[in-house]
Amino acid sequence: MIASLKGVVSSKKPEGIIVEVGGIGYHVSIPLSSLCNIPDPGGQIFLHTYTHVREDVLQLYGFLSEEERKVFVTLLGVNGIGPKLSLAVLSGMPVERFMKAVVNEDISLLTTIPGLGNKTASRLILELKEKLPKILVYSSKGHAAGDAVSALVNLGYKNFLSEKAVDAAVKNGATSIEGIIKEALKYMTEGK
Repeated sequence: MIASLKGVVSSKKPEGIIVEVGGIGYHVSIPLSSLCNIPDPGGQIFLHTYTHVREDVLQLYGFLSEEERKVFVTLLGVNGIGPKLSLAVLSGMPVERFMKAVVNEDISLLTTIPGLGNKTASRLILELKEKLPKILVYSSKGHAAGDAVSALVNLGYKNFLSEKAVDAAVKNGATSIEGIIKEALKYMTEGK
């Protein structure tokens, strides 16, 4: 999987950009809202990416921030939401506004996104209401909490248990990634 790209923008269009890395040009679909923040051709860029693989397609999606990528991947976990609609959601409004609309159950705001009707907006709210606040919490605490969850998952712990343990560690005042992991492991071994 291609996790990130750092290179030179060789083409910039609404349907995507081409990033040249080591003599190879990668076509990357990006949210339209990010297009104005992409450097002009010849400029350097770093993108967090998601590689979507199907039988007949290998597609890269690029994001200027890790939070955008996390929301994109979370949207893909919703039944009936594919990469095209996930990209439309991120193109339709800033990440923070989208997450707040989901948390506040603002169907009328969500349906302003092209391709998102009442039924799909309701399903998004139902399935994401519990997941997105975690992203908001981790974003506001910095990357340490998110990195700690990732480290615990890589150690073999379940994602839900890792998130719960990291939440407990942060509530206990841990702020560094090492401190959060240490507290989270203590929380899990004590069986709380």
